[in-house]
Amino acid sequence: MGSAMTIKALLQTEKSSAYGDKGKYLFLVANTANKIQIKKAVEQAYKVKVKNVNTFVSLGKLKRVRHQLGRTTDTKKAVVTLAAGQKIEIK
Repeated sequence: MGSAMTIKALLQTEKSSAYGDKGKYLFLVANTANKIQIKKAVEQAYKVKVKNVNTFVSLGKLKRVRHQLGRTTDTKKAVVTLAAGQKIEIK
């Protein structure tokens, strides 16, 4: 699995901007990606040194369309902590 497939997006939300002060960044990643793959992908894509990776799965919400119950897809997110002095430039 390449870095393009592992990392889907760098999430820029209120919560993730609060993480930025602590050297942490929030990424949307592939559901099948593990912590080692995420670490390698971030290091290659952004040329930084990753200290730690924490992952969690956000379960999809129940939706109703035309009286049929359905569900949005589950998403996996990763909080990546960078080594001291490292930074990702957000454009």
